[in-house]
Amino acid sequence: MAKATKHVGKLKKNNSKVVVVFRTLPDEPESALVIPTSPLPQTYHDELVGFVDSEQAQQAFELGELLGVRRFSDGLVMLNALHQQRRMLKVATTEVIMTPDNHTENHIQLDELNKIIAEQKGVSVAELAINEKDASVKKTDPAKVDQEPVAEATTKDVLSDADLASQYRAQADTMYKEVQNLRKMANDLDPPTTAKKSSTKAKVNA
Repeated sequence: MAKATKHVGKLKKNNSKVVVVFRTLPDEPESALVIPTSPLPQTYHDELVGFVDSEQAQQAFELGELLGVRRFSDGLVMLNALHQQRRMLKVATTEVIMTPDNHTENHIQLDELNKIIAEQKGVSVAELAINEKDASVKKTDPAKVDQEPVAEATTKDVLSDADLASQYRAQADTMYKEVQNLRKMANDLDPPTTAKKSSTKAKVNA
């Protein structure tokens, strides 16, 4: 039986996969901060997904706490890099479906999950948000992040739907150009059948 994976879901409107950075936001208990994974550069995508699957990340209450001290292979703190590159998206918790595994019956809307967690903790949903004063990221030894300031996980500079659409288009354009380039290379190595026939016919007529 496959184990359940925390911090992963999909957007209800388009089924695009997301990593949930914070399930609720300070003063905005009905909003969450997520990272759409599809538009990410391949290296960032693989390293982020790999980290989400790690035991450390799976034990964390909020993934955002750890992203503030974890680094990508290029040396950048994950939360900083994703924040500065506007890779994060603020969405309503009602628009996120948590998908811990492939079993549909285990999928749940994020707002419903937040209500369950709040009830178990004996607090309100609004009290689930991690504030700056109690975020473990702020308690981490500064030496571990080489004095690099940790980005604030707020709604400032996060992706809008238009930004996300722009990233998808840019990704599609890049893939299209790559397809064209690969097709040209393939044709140079082994011309299509129609081209071969035309070449043979030309030689016979000569």
